[in-house]
Amino acid sequence: MTPETETESETRTAIRVVVADDQALVRSGFTMILTAAGMEVVGEAADGEGALAATRRLRPDVVLMDIRMPGMDGLEATRRLLATEPTTTAGQPTRVIILTTFDLDEYVYAALRAGAGGFLLKDVTPGHLVHAVRLVRDGDALLAPGITRRLIDRFAGPSRVREADLAALTAREREVLVLLARGLSNAELAAELHLGEATVKTHVARILAKLGLRDRVQAVIFAYETGLVTPA
Repeated sequence: MTPETETESETRTAIRVVVADDQALVRSGFTMILTAAGMEVVGEAADGEGALAATRRLRPDVVLMDIRMPGMDGLEATRRLLATEPTTTAGQPTRVIILTTFDLDEYVYAALRAGAGGFLLKDVTPGHLVHAVRLVRDGDALLAPGITRRLIDRFAGPSRVREADLAALTAREREVLVLLARGLSNAELAAELHLGEATVKTHVARILAKLGLRDRVQAVIFAYETGLVTPA
């Protein structure tokens, strides 16, 4: 799915966002882009502690989190925030997108392990930023182009300890996990498998529950770590 093909469901309500970055101009720029797209920036923060406080108080749908901030950085703030399983005002999980000028693999892996739903570089276009927020709000995973392959090349490798967990999955669930790890969205999974999106969401939810994973990002990591999916 591309930024030009958003569904009506993605715009059914205003997405509430908290923007955390130590540069005021960056915060203003993101706020202008998101507001112009019909989203509501409910809060801003200049450091990790401020991001934690704002998120817990305002309960947004998505947090745009910079990595390098004074005091508590974005990675630590993300770890602490998601460890408490925060929810939105509608009772859904709050999602975190890491935004940074640095695409170091260690940052990417640490952010995903912490539970971030996406990782984007700050040179992302306005259209893709808006698309990313909508995608992650709806539970999909998102990585900046070029980051995924390096992440896989560096960290992928069969883990016998976790391979045993695959036995808990049905054949269909394995099929869904493989396609999910290839980067397909729910809509694309539904089209590929000739299923309804509601059915796909049910399969994904069962996969996460059986494997004890927080979200789709961790499911992707699991698929590569166990060798279920290998780099092309």
